Amino acid sequence: MKKLLKEFQEFINRGNVMDMAIGVIIGGAFTAIVTSLTDNIINPLIKAICGGNVGEVSGLVVPGTEIDFGAFISAVINFLIVAAIVFAMVKALNKAQDLGNKLAHKQPEEEPAPAPVCPFCLEEVNPGATKCCHCGSELPKSE
Repeated sequence: MKKLLKEFQEFINRGNVMDMAIGVIIGGAFTAIVTSLTDNIINPLIKAICGGNVGEVSGLVVPGTEIDFGAFISAVINFLIVAAIVFAMVKALNKAQDLGNKLAHKQPEEEPAPAPVCPFCLEEVNPGATKCCHCGSELPKSE
């Protein structure tokens, strides 16, 4: 159970999860502002460009329904603005974390060297071994 909790803590403290959480929070906060922008400023501009009222901008009418292109365009613009803001915020946070790591002299963890492989049977062997434990072949000396 302790191992599971430790793994969960490492997962939560990983940068990607924090970026995602910040993105969700910032995205939620900016959604209301951007929705207001598209509903109150951009939609009237679209209607003015099309030269008509709401019924003329909505476009295609199918019996019993009405397809509102203005609302669709507004939703697309809304999404693009929120996505750009969240991207900028996450990018700034990553840059700040990199700068903090650089100031703290933290180096990214290096990956361990891959284990040597027997050239005959292609199985892993212990570093420094002179014979393959799988096929018994003499291994070439490594430098």
